[in-house]
Amino acid sequence: MRIIDRYVIRQVLMPFIIGLLVFTFLMMLKPLQTYAEGLISKGVPPQTIAYLLALLTPQALALTIPMSLLLGLLVGFGRLSADREFVAMQACGVSLKRLLLPVSIVSLFSMAATGYMWFYGYPIANETFLDVTFNLVADRAEGNVKPRVFFREFPNLMLYVREVPPTGEGWNGVFLADTRPGQAEATYLARHGRVVIDRKKKTVDLVLDNVVRRTLDAKGAYDVGRIDHFILSVDPTTVFPPPNQVIKGLTEMTVPELREAAAKREREGLSSHNEWVAIHQKFAIPFACVVFGVIGLALGATHRRDGALGSFVLGLIVVFAYYIPMFLGPQMAKSALVPPWLAAWLPNILLGALAGAMFLWRERVADQPIRLPSFIARRVARPKIARARGRVLRILDGYVAGMYVRMVLLSGAALMAVFYISTFIDRADKIFKGAATPPMLAAYFWYLTPQYVYYIIPLAVLLGTLITIAVLTRSSELIVMKACGVSLYRIAVPMFLAAVATGAVLFALDATIVGPYFAQAERLRLTMNGQSSAMLNPLSYGWVQGDHDDFYYFTYYDPRARVLGGLAHYEFSPGMTSMLRHTHADAATYISPVGETRGQWKVSQGWSRDFNAGGQVTGFTPITNETREFQAPAYYGIEQPDPEYLAFGDLRRYTARMIASGYNMAKEQTWIARRLAFPVATLIMTLIAVPFAVTIGRGGAMAGIAVGIALALVYWVSISIFAALGGGGLIAPTLAAWAPNMLFGAAALYLLLTVRT
Repeated sequence: MRIIDRYVIRQVLMPFIIGLLVFTFLMMLKPLQTYAEGLISKGVPPQTIAYLLALLTPQALALTIPMSLLLGLLVGFGRLSADREFVAMQACGVSLKRLLLPVSIVSLFSMAATGYMWFYGYPIANETFLDVTFNLVADRAEGNVKPRVFFREFPNLMLYVREVPPTGEGWNGVFLADTRPGQAEATYLARHGRVVIDRKKKTVDLVLDNVVRRTLDAKGAYDVGRIDHFILSVDPTTVFPPPNQVIKGLTEMTVPELREAAAKREREGLSSHNEWVAIHQKFAIPFACVVFGVIGLALGATHRRDGALGSFVLGLIVVFAYYIPMFLGPQMAKSALVPPWLAAWLPNILLGALAGAMFLWRERVADQPIRLPSFIARRVARPKIARARGRVLRILDGYVAGMYVRMVLLSGAALMAVFYISTFIDRADKIFKGAATPPMLAAYFWYLTPQYVYYIIPLAVLLGTLITIAVLTRSSELIVMKACGVSLYRIAVPMFLAAVATGAVLFALDATIVGPYFAQAERLRLTMNGQSSAMLNPLSYGWVQGDHDDFYYFTYYDPRARVLGGLAHYEFSPGMTSMLRHTHADAATYISPVGETRGQWKVSQGWSRDFNAGGQVTGFTPITNETREFQAPAYYGIEQPDPEYLAFGDLRRYTARMIASGYNMAKEQTWIARRLAFPVATLIMTLIAVPFAVTIGRGGAMAGIAVGIALALVYWVSISIFAALGGGGLIAPTLAAWAPNMLFGAAALYLLLTVRT
């Protein structure tokens, strides 16, 4: 390589690394919340959590490397074009063809890295992840049981736990209903309980201490007994599948495994197009790096200083354009319209032809700008200097705000593209297998969008601030502003105001649609996975928790007639230390006015038994036609109160009601405080971005952006860590939610106050 080759590679390398860092982190956000927070709260060692997250990284890199390559080429060549260095290269006889050498080197290395992820990294890491998580489940099975949530993963058993200690070892206040066929219906009320798993013997046992057992046979005979130590065995094959029997998806199989699976289906007389498409995609997707390399060079290299913006927007369109035929190809292969190899290589063929045509065109007319459609150009055009009204915002504010908004929107669009593409890759196989339809997938994307926007806004604000300051620094506009007596603080006022406004948008989203929409998305996801969407609703299991330390169980509910069938009502003393009353009725009809929290029900054909503190029966009352007070019908339509699925106001009301009933709601209180603290992240991101973008200077703007983003990633990880500590009751919920803001806000303010203004 010559000097020019090394120089071009250096210009592309930094934005490539930054893009890889940001895109990969975005794809790791959900695993970070799903696994890290739960494992931290249960006392899993940090090195084990880090190892698990590292095992999930290859599947993210398999998608983000090609996208980061395209971004790196567009940003790198866009900078060369903006500084007129590309013009100098052309004047010295360096043609576009000559620049293919450094671009090819970067593209081939990216292709090799992507190929390694698809052939080895992705399958091996996912298999190891499944094995490690199984070991954790075996060692800490109690962690799957959430406090105050009906647990039905044990077959024909319903387990309810009032409290889970922060250590995750055992439970306090346990209620167990045993409805296994061939034996009398039984309920157990225990002070303590735990799960004991013997992996060598392949046994799973529920161990209960200080137990009161009640049985009811088919003839109506009722028996009560006390047991100091009770063990109930569970079939382990229906709870925890052995690690060597975990079913792998197509993307998790190696090429030999895919060939074996294809041959097996062919021997059975079944179609093997999915397996063959997956084999060819392991070759085709890495080759996309070469196609993206040519497209990035053709779009990024221009004589026009304002051509970088058009190149970047079109680059986003190219990324989407690649995955559209990637989705249509397997569908056509399934319909036998094209062979599997063509279905996998179709995106490369189409975009490869486009890349060749664009390269030849750009080589002839490199002085022509990349023009956007008029409706896009009007929205992303460089802000014009116009007189602003009012005394607060001036002409300079309008100029900076216009550039800032443009960068935030472009950054947000790029980040949204990553979310949509990763989700599409994860869900597309459900359409190929017939488990979902395109309208269902479209609805899934629609309901996920508010959550995507909720998490993307702080990162888009960070990137928008970094890029705006970097552009002003590189063009010397920031120096001119300072020379005219305008300080950095005054220049950044529009950004700080925008950060406050976007924080308000975050809170508004969280208070209204993020939780309910995410619940709808989860229902669609469960449906596409072949699971019942009713898993999100305890009513499907016939169990509902009342508002006064009581449970309701019913076999069916008719909402029109407001009739409960096969009703059982369990009432407990405060703290669930003993059962006070057990009521059973064949049917109950609501007779009070609709809308009340509690009301009168007409109960027919049943009985009621009262118990003393020792668990013995103290009274028996037969029921023919009586009136009893239970929860109103509207109560039997509530969804399971998972903090992620509730709007902010609903979560506060639910938490207050449960605290009044004596429950430990540390997790929910942490979620409430976290929802108030998270919108401040936009201001924290801005405070971090401004000093780093300025202090690095003109020559190292990309390095400043990299450092700022790295700090933002650490900030995000700290949010998860403190949330886990607060949810586990190790620190106060308010402190857990606001600690990251206080720590990073103080550091950012220090940097902002010490930077040259």
